[in-house]
Amino acid sequence: MTFRNGTFITAGALMSAAVVVLAFIYGFRAGCTGNNKTAAADSVATLAYRLPDEMYFAGERMPLENIDTRESLDREILTTVYRHSSTILAIKRARRYFPVIEKILKENNIPDDFKYLAAAESEYSNVISPAGAVGFWQIMAGTGREQGMEINSIVDERYDVEKSTRFACDYFRKSYEKYGSWTLVAASYNGGRGRVDEQIRLQGQKSYYDLLFAEETARFVFRVAAYKLVISDPAAYGFGIPEEEMYPELKYYEVKVDTAVKNLAAFAGHFGTNYKILKLLNPWLRQPYLTPKQGKTYVIKVPSEGMRNTGLYQVTNN
Repeated sequence: MTFRNGTFITAGALMSAAVVVLAFIYGFRAGCTGNNKTAAADSVATLAYRLPDEMYFAGERMPLENIDTRESLDREILTTVYRHSSTILAIKRARRYFPVIEKILKENNIPDDFKYLAAAESEYSNVISPAGAVGFWQIMAGTGREQGMEINSIVDERYDVEKSTRFACDYFRKSYEKYGSWTLVAASYNGGRGRVDEQIRLQGQKSYYDLLFAEETARFVFRVAAYKLVISDPAAYGFGIPEEEMYPELKYYEVKVDTAVKNLAAFAGHFGTNYKILKLLNPWLRQPYLTPKQGKTYVIKVPSEGMRNTGLYQVTNN
């Protein structure tokens, strides 16, 4: 490998560096304490995690006695565990957003396990996919508008955790009425009902685990299951995250607005905060101003006193 400055690194040097990194990872893993339910292997080459004896998604049993099912779950567990930084962030964010998502799932009679779909979709972050899907639940603009979401250059409700979760719940409920299987509901959220319908028709099977899908959809339910395992018991998969390092819930109160706000920075200042924090709580506000639709009332979250200062971190001078 040659860098721009002409430095040349041999394959042997790269291999040595890789061994050092792996040795560090293994040493860290072996030295971790906690409820790690998988015994550390004797060598770096055999670092793997034992699959659970049984696995359920939304109350539906995953047939781990089938080699294809078992190996698919194994792949996603390993992929999730060894994607260190992003998985750690997903675990930390889950603590912040689960109370919001769990409440809405329960209100809509959707199984609690569906909160892990948001991890598979976005790792609980308002990301934008290459195709233009947005938010925790990766909603396309056209689909969102069809379901009544306001999506424009000023307001984009796909960035609103509560509203986008309710959108997802509506999709889940309609899909369950169609398939009668929560596993197929999850698959259809990823691949679309049309593609799921087509594969059911072509292959003559009605179980997700017996159907061949395109790779993304074929991996999706197993990816969700892997996040369920890791997020629900991080220590068992080598993630020793102290309780005080988990991201806390954001405390706020709500202000209703039905008239134009010409300057959201000034609006924030009126409530003792700033535009940066206002946007943190209201990412659906896409401009530094708000022009409401006629007859529509908007709910803006304003931070409660002390929200920004969690008190979890103390700075000391040595």
